[in-house]
Amino acid sequence: MRKKVQNHKKRKKKIAVDQAWSLINPNAAGVDLGSREHWVAVPEGRDVQSVRGFGTFTSDLEKLADWLTKCGITSVAMEATGVYWIPLFQLLERRGFEVLLVNARQIKNVSGRKSDVLDCQWIQRLHTYGLLGASFRPADPYCVVRSYLRYRDELVAARSTQTQHMQKALQQMNVQLTQVLSDINGLSGLAIIEAIVQGERHPLKLAAMADRRVKCTQAQIAKALIGDYRAEHLFQLKTAFELYHTYAAKITACDEELARELEKLPDRVDIKVKPLPAKSERKVIDETLRRGLYLKLGVDLTAIEGFGTLVALTALTEVGPDLSRFKTEKHFTSWLGLCPDNRISGGKILSCRTRRVVNRLSDVLRLAATTLERSQSALGAYYRRMKAKLGAAEGVTATAHKLARILYRMLKHGEEYVRQGMEDYEEKHQARKLKALQKAAESIGLQLVQKEIVAQVVS
Repeated sequence: MRKKVQNHKKRKKKIAVDQAWSLINPNAAGVDLGSREHWVAVPEGRDVQSVRGFGTFTSDLEKLADWLTKCGITSVAMEATGVYWIPLFQLLERRGFEVLLVNARQIKNVSGRKSDVLDCQWIQRLHTYGLLGASFRPADPYCVVRSYLRYRDELVAARSTQTQHMQKALQQMNVQLTQVLSDINGLSGLAIIEAIVQGERHPLKLAAMADRRVKCTQAQIAKALIGDYRAEHLFQLKTAFELYHTYAAKITACDEELARELEKLPDRVDIKVKPLPAKSERKVIDETLRRGLYLKLGVDLTAIEGFGTLVALTALTEVGPDLSRFKTEKHFTSWLGLCPDNRISGGKILSCRTRRVVNRLSDVLRLAATTLERSQSALGAYYRRMKAKLGAAEGVTATAHKLARILYRMLKHGEEYVRQGMEDYEEKHQARKLKALQKAAESIGLQLVQKEIVAQVVS
């Protein structure tokens, strides 16, 4: 019994571990952002106070940058908190600092007391030892275009809200315009709504404003326009109608600004040396926008099945033509949240679901994948196979992952997209299945024999 106790005590003896870590970024600072003040930590000995708080006014941010310069700081890490990081990030970049925008999941503090001072010191410590990775952010000219495109999406969403208000007001007045017109925002719908707002109530006169291409007859349209025109609902209809046109005008103005900023971006290809490839006959694409995107990206992304100018424009503004920050296509698809996020503990996979990310390019790629439902191409066949094998949602993600890999190769290496037919894809898929079956048969000492050979032997 004594020997067992002694052995137990020997096993409990602590072993000294060298925890002297090397300093990867000795001139690093950490910033904890806030709406009213920012707290900044620098290495000990650089100033009397190694942690200081600054306001969020522009003059305060200038003082913050001056203090960092005085302390000999060259690299700054900050957490991506709302939009509070944008003014400081841009100012520090202009002043020549290396700025790391870090995902909040990477800088979670240890359990215990939490304060702004401790947070900025923790960020500074992690950055000093090189334990933080910067979030991807394209070059500043592409960020400018991205801001315009994102704001345009918000304007489009606001205009759509006014469309819903118009539909609701018409429904409350029992004016069944949506039953005779497929889109009330079309030429006929807007003309009829404008006449109603101006005071016209006669159903036949209103029906005569419909375009001749409308499938319903004027008698059917007139019957749908007989309703209870109450004052409160007319006020809602008028307000929504005016706001709809206001947002439409702002969208047009935003498009003009977007086009001007796109022209300022550098060209990646000389169209005289490398002409624009021929357009697919099945796609209806704005040729002017397609040519402009080809100049700025260096490749024709619209050649990919399911890709239109919207996908190409989103790729240009969200990541730009330079993907050197992503070492491989696996890193790129992981950033997009389109690959399995394997969580392993004790050699067992606990979860392999994709990470939830907020990424506009990822959303656009998923939408592009859904358009391949009836495509008679290799990508269309792949989408249908994945949908049957994994389910609708997982099939869309798998196809979006494949599209992301194609996008990465084209932008990274400047490769042209080569279309593959559905028949060629099916042949290669069958060959892969046959090879897998042969390998499985050989592993258990069997051999596959074709049906024709078996029939000849039997006969």
